[in-house]
Amino acid sequence: MNLALDIQSLNVSIDKIPILRDVSISVPKGKMVALIGRNGAGKTTLMRAIMGLLPSKAAHMTADGQNIGKTAPHRLAAMGISYLPEDRRLIPSLTVEENILMPAWANHIEDTRKRLEWTYELMPEVAQFRSRRALQLSGGQQKLVALARALMMGQKLILLDEPFEGVAPVLSRRLTEVIGRLREHGLSVILSESDDTHSSDLVDVVFRIERGVVRADVEA
Repeated sequence: MNLALDIQSLNVSIDKIPILRDVSISVPKGKMVALIGRNGAGKTTLMRAIMGLLPSKAAHMTADGQNIGKTAPHRLAAMGISYLPEDRRLIPSLTVEENILMPAWANHIEDTRKRLEWTYELMPEVAQFRSRRALQLSGGQQKLVALARALMMGQKLILLDEPFEGVAPVLSRRLTEVIGRLREHGLSVILSESDDTHSSDLVDVVFRIERGVVRADVEA
């Protein structure tokens, strides 16, 4: 099986307290995987560890066959791997388009304009408010912008941490539509939720996490 991500026996401790214990998870290329768990179960810690934002130890951690166990976050971006944090982390004083372009500028991406137009085609509503400052947007609109920003770099694998959290129902439905289309473009996705309210019709594989332990649940 061709894997976008393959992790075996990943462990993370914070201040010597074990947070993730022997986590193993695989993401097939072009598939969507759900990571379901209550708040505090370890979902964000796992995503941050994958992105190199937390120190971790793993028997095996590869993306598209390349070892990423010690890879810096900016190098993961260059490999086509990106991360949508739960809290969005937009820069309020910058415009929507400036926020979207930030990772491309930081990583000196050559096809920036092409990628930007692709995100606008995927989310035309974002193009409509591209000149507004991020602080002028609703929470749901900010989620769309943060997703567009992640897609600038995430051409192979994208990690979505609680993308529907705190979003009004109408925008949740829109986010579901957009995320569902990512598979059509060959992207592999890890999507975390506290339950499977939004992800049940989207994903191919479900993993459940509880107290830092992950187990495979359902394969669609």
